[in-house]
Amino acid sequence: MFFVARDGDGTPVGCGGLRIVDDGIAEVKRMYVRTESRGSGVAAAMLRRLEEAALDLGSPALVLETGSEQKRAIAFYEREGFSRIAAFGPYVGADRSVCYSKIL
Repeated sequence: MFFVARDGDGTPVGCGGLRIVDDGIAEVKRMYVRTESRGSGVAAAMLRRLEEAALDLGSPALVLETGSEQKRAIAFYEREGFSRIAAFGPYVGADRSVCYSKIL
């Protein structure tokens, strides 16, 4: 699944996607908010939509990967209730990957 957030004029301001990985767990993919829209609540709204979609798919949890240098993303996910986990799937052994999980 892939979602696009738009402003009142219909201009895309953010996006996010899900894919199902092992055991029906949903992975957040391509979460992004345009620079000029950051801090406006778009990311939190997109994450809520992704969580709802994962629940609709029957997923018990979300996982995600972000880069170790993405300090704002790390702070955001931790603030949104994600906990750091061991690297999974293609991120095992990737030195710059930081992985998170959230039980839904």
